[in-house]
Amino acid sequence: MIKTLKVTFATLAGILLTACSMVSQQPTGASVSINNDTELALPLPAELGYSLTASQLISATWETDTQQLPVQVEVTADKVVLAGFSSWGTRILSLQYQNQVIDTQVLSGLGATLPQPEQVLFNLMLTLWPAEAWTQPLQTIGWHLVDTDNTRTVFDDDQQAIIRIEYQAKANEPKISGDIVFKHLIQGYTITIQTLNSTIVDNSSKS
Repeated sequence: MIKTLKVTFATLAGILLTACSMVSQQPTGASVSINNDTELALPLPAELGYSLTASQLISATWETDTQQLPVQVEVTADKVVLAGFSSWGTRILSLQYQNQVIDTQVLSGLGATLPQPEQVLFNLMLTLWPAEAWTQPLQTIGWHLVDTDNTRTVFDDDQQAIIRIEYQAKANEPKISGDIVFKHLIQGYTITIQTLNSTIVDNSSKS
């Protein structure tokens, strides 16, 4: 993801001026590629356990370079919808995950310069969905995760720590109420997710 974020917004501006359409990409099945050989199935939207609407700022850092992507996220019992925007408010990517299908769109001409929407979705779900929602998908590829009060670590089939997530929310507060730091320990990049505002509704209260 970080490699695609390593582009200046000045470059993005020039590309955006010549781009006027959206290009649709429709991956098969509700899964994401976590390396060249492995597809990881995603939990269902409902397994989050609550409905969520949030505005977030994603900052990706690789060595000394940091790039940012503002996103809007909506999670309901049956779908996840997210959209990414340029610094001046133009929608440049979007995704909907519903009925075991992920449908994505990236602004024409930006496919090589933006994070794949599926990877943004994966980062979001891995940080927020409960451990039990990830147990079966991870076990299928021989991976597992370990949670503490303020961290989550994902291990591969060699028991090597691959991803470490740090939660800065206060005790007994939703994880999304504080910054979330996502570190890929092998590829060496860090993603910080800052939630600017959010609304959480318990799904059981809507029935």
